[in-house]
Amino acid sequence: MKILYVDMDNVLVNFQSGIDQLSPEIIAQYEAKLDEVPGIFSLMKPIEGAIEAYKLLSEKFDTYILSTSPWENPTAASDKFAWVKKYLGKHAYKRLILTHHKNLNYGDYLIDDRPNNGASQFEGKFIQFRKEPFENWNSVIEYLLKTEK
Repeated sequence: MKILYVDMDNVLVNFQSGIDQLSPEIIAQYEAKLDEVPGIFSLMKPIEGAIEAYKLLSEKFDTYILSTSPWENPTAASDKFAWVKKYLGKHAYKRLILTHHKNLNYGDYLIDDRPNNGASQFEGKFIQFRKEPFENWNSVIEYLLKTEK
C-alpha cells in the first residue's frame, strides 16, 4: 500500500470552530497566537466530510495523521491525541505523528492546507487542501482513488 499523510488543522479539523468557542477575553489575550490557547485543540470540530474521507482512504492507503503541535501550548499534543481517538478511533490507532519537519517523513502523498513545516519539501506528492484543484474532500478522494487504479 502507498503511504498517505493527512494534516489535522484545517484539513481534518476546523480550527475556526475552536476559536468560536473562546471567550472574547481569551481571544484578546492570545490575539495573533490563538494556537497557543491551552485546550483550544480539544474544542475543535471536524471539517465537513473529513472523517468519512479519512476512513475511506485508510482502507486504500497506509494512512497516518501528520500534524504540528505548537511549542508554546502545553496541552496541544495531548488534545490532538484525544481528538484523533474521539473522531477517528480504530481507523487512526497509533497513527498520529507530531512534527515540525513534515519533509522528513517518507511517503507517497501528503494532504496539507499550507506549505509550512516542510510540507512543500515533502518528497512525495504534496496535495494542498482547499487550493485548486483540491478545494474539498470530494476532489481529494477523486484524485487519489483515480491515481491508484
